[in-house]
Amino acid sequence: MNRDDAIKRFHGGDALADLIDESQPAELPTPDTDGPMVSRSVRLPLETYERVRAAADARGIGVTTLMRQWIEAGLADLDESATVSLADVRRALAALSRPTAA
Repeated sequence: MNRDDAIKRFHGGDALADLIDESQPAELPTPDTDGPMVSRSVRLPLETYERVRAAADARGIGVTTLMRQWIEAGLADLDESATVSLADVRRALAALSRPTAA
């Protein structure tokens, strides 16, 4: 049943409970996290938002998920107690020691 039919039936005297009983359950998106989340509004320039959206699309994830990943990565950089694998350190040092084309 579409919205207009439901409105006509409701205003025609049909009980709301009857309309609800006849409706199909809505398909809700599955949350991408297990923990509780807090919603915050962030104002971005349009150009910045479009770049973030393009980056998220390229990764096949949502904008919010990508922004959350970036925030978590930035916070990890601030964490003085974080450990880094020796292999990652060696790769970073090797990349720094390679001559770059000028």
